[in-house]
Amino acid sequence: MTVTPRREAGARAVTISDVAALAGVSPGTASKALNGRGRLRPETRERVLDAARKLDFRPNAMAQGLLSGRSFTVGLITTDSVGRFSLPVLLGAEDALGAGRMSVFLCDTRGDRIREQHYVRTLLERRIDGLIVTGRRTDPRPPLVLPAPVPVVYALGPSTDPADVSLVPDDAGGARLVVDHLLATGRRRVAHLTGPAHHAAAAVRAEHTTLALRAAGAELSGGRVYFGEWSEAWGRQAALIALRADPEVDALFCGSDQIARGAADALREAGRRVPAEVAIAGYDNWEVMAEASRPPLTTVDMNLTELGRTAALRLMDAIDGRPASGLEALPCRLVVRESTGAPEGDGRPR
Repeated sequence: MTVTPRREAGARAVTISDVAALAGVSPGTASKALNGRGRLRPETRERVLDAARKLDFRPNAMAQGLLSGRSFTVGLITTDSVGRFSLPVLLGAEDALGAGRMSVFLCDTRGDRIREQHYVRTLLERRIDGLIVTGRRTDPRPPLVLPAPVPVVYALGPSTDPADVSLVPDDAGGARLVVDHLLATGRRRVAHLTGPAHHAAAAVRAEHTTLALRAAGAELSGGRVYFGEWSEAWGRQAALIALRADPEVDALFCGSDQIARGAADALREAGRRVPAEVAIAGYDNWEVMAEASRPPLTTVDMNLTELGRTAALRLMDAIDGRPASGLEALPCRLVVRESTGAPEGDGRPR
């Protein structure tokens, strides 16, 4: 067994030539493996990485930057760094960038365009390699005004410029997942309760809920979408409106988990059993809200961490000279819980 000695304090710094010698490759090959570049066999790349770990090799970031013309830093600009939508996007992006040995500067504009421009100038002065821009909603936003060219990727909140690369959750597909699930459990009279009509998320989910029902030979219960606010209070109010409009309603598809939880409270107070008489589905998979609801909510998870990770990968591609453009919608997934069990008397197992 070969034992690699640990580096003692004051000992000579390990060089890339040391790593190459231990891995049995040339210094150039070792450099490519450590920087994730070049076409190397996976076993060669892994052998170099293993040698670097054994020798506790720490590449000199300044030297790397001088050689490559890059700073190995990226800016993350958000309008809401603690939001439950933007935060998982930021975490996913940071994970992917960290794996690519990129350092991250996080800037929270708090929705202020003047502050945003200040941060853009500051980041460019630090010679960042690229930018990821995210926000709290899926509403399109104007592209950044850049005093110097740098790759930019928009995540969650897309750019209005089709030449930019923007990543969003597939809300149309998410709505279809819910409708198909409700229909599969035997529901036919589905009402849709959602947020403000001028929000892109509410509008897209409402449109594709209506289309999915129509494609299955059904119509919205009550004959219309119930637009309102993203709140439990609106969920309680809207559920009672839906019950008055159609006392035979057997499912409520809510545009958010907050709305769904309010609707569940209203149904319980009205003596309607969930899911035996009325099924409820939400959207967002806000676990604190969905799992604490009575009963726990079936909901749509927008896979925001994966969206952030993919945004970082698209940015690194652009930095490496392989830019993309246009709007990319990433798939959502349905998380099934107790609130959409089969209705009473349909013979389905419970």
